[in-house]
Amino acid sequence: MIDIAVQTHDFDMAALYQKLSRRAAHGAVVTFTGLVREVAGGDLTHLSLEHYPGMTEQALQDIAEQAKARWPVGEIIIVHRVGTLALNEQIVFVGVSSAHRKQAFAAAEFLMDYLKTRAPFWKKEHTTTGERWVEAKKSDEAAASRWQQREVEP
Repeated sequence: MIDIAVQTHDFDMAALYQKLSRRAAHGAVVTFTGLVREVAGGDLTHLSLEHYPGMTEQALQDIAEQAKARWPVGEIIIVHRVGTLALNEQIVFVGVSSAHRKQAFAAAEFLMDYLKTRAPFWKKEHTTTGERWVEAKKSDEAAASRWQQREVEP
């Protein structure tokens, strides 16, 4: 099962974990939750995230299907928030269940790397001195590109 949501409202990590852990055959559940964090300089007031409805959900679905094709995982849940988010608010949840931990960890890491570089979200930082669009980081691109050189891992 793949469960994708793009939403303005917050999500409940415990409820999402429960959905991931309902199959007895899956002995591993790996989750990642990203929070709005302070930027260098300490002047962030909030973030604005925009997306293109329909295109964004399809891109997330495609990324999740790529993970399922690479690793024997069961459930994948991706929740990404859009709109205005304050410091320390939850912004993204990625969860993966699998029979074994290695596959669950690898799939979750792959999902986050691809979300950061291939999902159509536009992020603007609002600071005490103005606002600026967030550009892609070379480190995020490097993290995502390493998956193109890897074969399916056990």
